[in-house]
Amino acid sequence: MPPNLNKAIDLIDAAHREDPNRLHANGESIPYELHYAQKMSKYLNLHTPNADPLLVTAARAQHFRRWEVPRDSYPKTKAGYFVWRTLLKKRQAEQVRQLCLDCGYSVEEADKVAALIAKEDLKKGEGKGDPDAQVIEDVACLVFLDDQFDEFEKAHDEDKIVSILQKTWVKMGKRGQELALQMDLSDRAKELVGKALAG
Repeated sequence: MPPNLNKAIDLIDAAHREDPNRLHANGESIPYELHYAQKMSKYLNLHTPNADPLLVTAARAQHFRRWEVPRDSYPKTKAGYFVWRTLLKKRQAEQVRQLCLDCGYSVEEADKVAALIAKEDLKKGEGKGDPDAQVIEDVACLVFLDDQFDEFEKAHDEDKIVSILQKTWVKMGKRGQELALQMDLSDRAKELVGKALAG
C-alpha cells in the first residue's frame, strides 16, 4: 500500500490550524504555522518539482506543533537556543513519524520522514549526507529569506545579520543558492545579501 499523502497533509494542516499565533495579511488572518507550511511547500515545488511523497510530507511538517514549546520557555542564550531547537527537532520528528504510520506509511518511510524533520543526516553543502536532507535545508533557508528575514534583521546589528547570511549561504546547495539569487527581496535584504556574499 502506498502512503496516503493526502491524509497526512490534511492531518498536518489540521495541527497547523491550531496554532494560536496569527499572521494578518491582505485582510486575512491565518495561523502562522499553516502559513509557514504553505511557504515550505511552495519553495519545495520550485526547488524540486514532483518531489516524492516523503519529501513533501517532511517539508509540510517542518514546524509541527512548534508553538507548543515556545522559544521563551528556555533561557535566551545561545545554549538555551540550541537546547530548545534540539528538543523541538526530536519532538516534531517523533510526532510526525506516528502520524505517517497512521496514514499507511511503512516503518521505513515514516523513519525517513522523521529523519528529514530531525535533520539527522544533513551535512553542509552538496555531495555529503542525504540529498533529501539538503533539499529540506535549502527550502527552509529560502522560506527564511522570503518570509522572516525583513523582520529578523531589524532586531540585530548589521554585522550579525551579515554573519548569519554567510552561514545560511554555506548551508545551502547550489539549487537553493540559485533560487535565493532569483528572489524578489526587499532593497535592504538585497543590500545585506550582497555584503554577505562579498565578504
